Amino acid sequence: RPRDRAPSAVTRWKRPGLSLAGGLLVAASMPPWGFWPLALIGVVLFEVALGDEPSRRYRALLGLLFGIGWFYPAMAWMWFLTPPGYLITALLFAGLHAAAAAIAPSGPWRTIGRPAAHALVETLRLVFPFGGVPIATLAIGQAGGPLLGLARIGGVVVIAWVVLQIGFALAGPAPAVPAMVARRRTRASGQPHGVVALAAIVVLIVLAAVAPEGRATGTTVRVATVQGGGRQGTSALDVPSQRVTDAHLEATRTIEPGSVDLVVWPENAIDVNNEPFDGSANHALVAAEAARLGVPITVGVTVDSEFSNHPEPDRFVNAQVVVSPDGSVGPAYEKVQIVPFGEYMPLRGLISALGGPTDLVPSDAIRGRDPAFVEATIDGRDARLGVMISWEVFFGARGRAATEHATELLINPTNGASYTGTIIQGQQVASSRLRAVESGRWVVQVAPTGFSAFVDPDGGVHQRTGVSEQRVIVMDVPLREGTTWYHALSDWPWVAAL
Repeated sequence: RPRDRAPSAVTRWKRPGLSLAGGLLVAASMPPWGFWPLALIGVVLFEVALGDEPSRRYRALLGLLFGIGWFYPAMAWMWFLTPPGYLITALLFAGLHAAAAAIAPSGPWRTIGRPAAHALVETLRLVFPFGGVPIATLAIGQAGGPLLGLARIGGVVVIAWVVLQIGFALAGPAPAVPAMVARRRTRASGQPHGVVALAAIVVLIVLAAVAPEGRATGTTVRVATVQGGGRQGTSALDVPSQRVTDAHLEATRTIEPGSVDLVVWPENAIDVNNEPFDGSANHALVAAEAARLGVPITVGVTVDSEFSNHPEPDRFVNAQVVVSPDGSVGPAYEKVQIVPFGEYMPLRGLISALGGPTDLVPSDAIRGRDPAFVEATIDGRDARLGVMISWEVFFGARGRAATEHATELLINPTNGASYTGTIIQGQQVASSRLRAVESGRWVVQVAPTGFSAFVDPDGGVHQRTGVSEQRVIVMDVPLREGTTWYHALSDWPWVAAL
């Protein structure tokens, strides 16, 4: 374009529009919309918008728009938890990708540098802020696609890098310049960087195909999950806790004695105030069902922290316990990764001073401690069940903690009743698929209002329930042992490589 000609409105808005559209496509690759190739197309559009732009400030703007298009739709569930937190957190994550776009190189090395920089941002989100908010990650959008198997060697870090690397390599400096392009762009030249990057991806895919994935023990248990049902978009302030407990007791009573080996209840199915769960009225009701069925029942309970493993004043604990047929209650697993603005209020003093609604979380949960399992006698055999309570299933580190100590099955008792729609619920099923592949174990997910499902070690989803229905689903689940490369190595080799 001649220097004395002003850019047209189309030219002025084309690159920002491509960046925003790329982010929207990444969001659309995730549940509940969930078409995995859209993430690759979104990254391609983002690279087309960035091009060989020399200005770091302008690249940062394009990265910000890419993140805005991605995070505001894909994290919309957070509005029901904390509207200010949603607006700030989504903008923060978009800002991190703006920083990555500014820092990464703009020359031929951008084909490798950009995916590394943006993958590091995705890695940072596993631990920052507030201990990590790994929602709407690129890996979640790939849980239904062919890249899922990469989780068994490198978890979500490798999946995120591969998605970014494919997109940037396809749209970045080409390894060879077609004659048609050369005629139109006389200064165009081929670069080998994209070929090298794509070759690395091929190697990773081959490794994932031959990597260990655990093995069956030869023992199968018949597991029933109990979804009590009820209306979504409600909180503990709206629905009496006893109504929730009664709904799960009602559903459990439909199970015939001798038909199952283990019953799993969701998170927060029982709320006990001013007394321990063991010996409470609800304990007696659950124990009666365990005795009738002759099998253990794992139950999600919320109790005052003074009755927990690590008492603290004016706190509560979110735990999973096993009630045996004889009525005894085994040692509890208490949730380690608690939810910011849901189970505790970060910066409570500052937010209160600014007039924020801290009363939505009147008291804070305490953090539990590992090991992340509960023990149960199933069909005369002692078994360890790895536990990830609700939010914890989004963290690969919590999946690794649940797989340690010779656990043979993973359970994810959860509660998404507070959120309207299925964004967080769908992303949680996708996360259960990731944890199943990473660990080489079956994952049993159960929620009071949905979704509940069984997930096999290859990431397949079985018998997923609908939202708000009262339903018991039953499946024969093989117990498994062994480990995968991801659970042996964790994320650190891949972070170091990036």
